[in-house]
Amino acid sequence: MDIRRAGSRPSAKAPAEYFTGHVRLDPLVEAPDPARIVAVSVTFEPGARTAWHTHPLGQTVIVTAGLGWAQREGGPVEEIRPGDVVWFPPGEKHWHGATATTGMTHIAIQERLDGQTAEWLEPVSEAQYGT
Repeated sequence: MDIRRAGSRPSAKAPAEYFTGHVRLDPLVEAPDPARIVAVSVTFEPGARTAWHTHPLGQTVIVTAGLGWAQREGGPVEEIRPGDVVWFPPGEKHWHGATATTGMTHIAIQERLDGQTAEWLEPVSEAQYGT
């Protein structure tokens, strides 16, 4: 058994090449091989969001606080709230983040494949975001 105490891993500012706005990452789980699971708590300030991206083995997002938006390529922007669980299938292009006026926190759970959990693509434009 391995217990990682709360606060034992420092928070980090999300990289600007993959996120728009102020986003904080708090690592939760990075299982050692042969396990592949990685989980992080992501806190988005109002207006903040991910870039478009995909996950080789899919992603589960569990909203824990605030109000957010998520969009699959070709689909509408959808509101997500605390308690909502969103599944993005492997290879599905999508983005997620806070609304323009309300922050949002979610837990993002994905698996590594050949060392990668995501393929990052272009930023979400202001027009796509809806502001």
